[in-house]
Amino acid sequence: MKAVICKDLRKVFGDVAAVDGLNIEIEEGELFGLVGPDGAGKSTSMRLLTSVMEPTSGDAWVFGNHVTRDAAAVKLDIGYVSQRFGLYADLTVAENIDFYADIYCVDRSNLAGRMGELLEFSNLSAFKSRHAGKLSGGMKQKLALVCALIHTPKMLFLDEPTNGVDPVSRHDFWRILNRLVKDGVTILISTPYLDEAERCNTVGLMYEGRLFACDSPDEIKKLLPGRTLEVRVGDPRRALEVLREGMEALSIGLFGETVHIVSEDPRGAREEAEKLLAGNGLEAEVAETAPTLEDVFVARLSGAETVRGRE
Repeated sequence: MKAVICKDLRKVFGDVAAVDGLNIEIEEGELFGLVGPDGAGKSTSMRLLTSVMEPTSGDAWVFGNHVTRDAAAVKLDIGYVSQRFGLYADLTVAENIDFYADIYCVDRSNLAGRMGELLEFSNLSAFKSRHAGKLSGGMKQKLALVCALIHTPKMLFLDEPTNGVDPVSRHDFWRILNRLVKDGVTILISTPYLDEAERCNTVGLMYEGRLFACDSPDEIKKLLPGRTLEVRVGDPRRALEVLREGMEALSIGLFGETVHIVSEDPRGAREEAEKLLAGNGLEAEVAETAPTLEDVFVARLSGAETVRGRE
């Protein structure tokens, strides 16, 4: 059975289509990443698929249950961590978990064992008596995840769970997610971080309510028109300005401490970039590199040919 089937799902607020014709299928046991900037429609898509919000049109099913007609059944099968998950700051870690166990009507005879497993699994055992308001950002997110798992759902919906979390906590959080997938849990996670998308089995890239690419990370990279050049230079921001003003390419963007150029003529683009940078007093190394998901995204937003993938 497919974990999620989504057909032409649409949600309109006034004159704005927050989600505009979403079509995805998620396999059972898959880690699916929904990626895009703020306002892309990720959170609205999550709310539609978790039966929190009704669509304007279209249909979606979660483990065979329709998100509007069978909303109660959908909610029994899923765990949902929203961007503003409702932890109670004046309750301890254990008390928060106990509270959500009551909401999900978890059998009290099995609760102590289940709570112990999840606390150990998330490395929160030593903090079970600490008030949630005194946890770090990463620990709060792990507690939110534990609360969503307390009723043993088939699928997790995680809306930007690592946003604002430090790199170490992000790594630890993803370690937990990978273990859940190995245990057979299906996960749909939204994130603005394209490096996190590389960890997913399937990635859907969203912008302005529409899905413009959907496939494995490696397959999406193959859809990028042109080849990618990496420019290593002492002043990458100045180099970005010079290159954008002086040359044409499918896209030119800043990637950390480097500049990426996507061009259909990599040899010509390399020569032109080196000449432009040298003429502006910038010493640089320009070499071809493997494309990233960010290259695909920047190329799309720069007006390059639309890329598509699995739907």
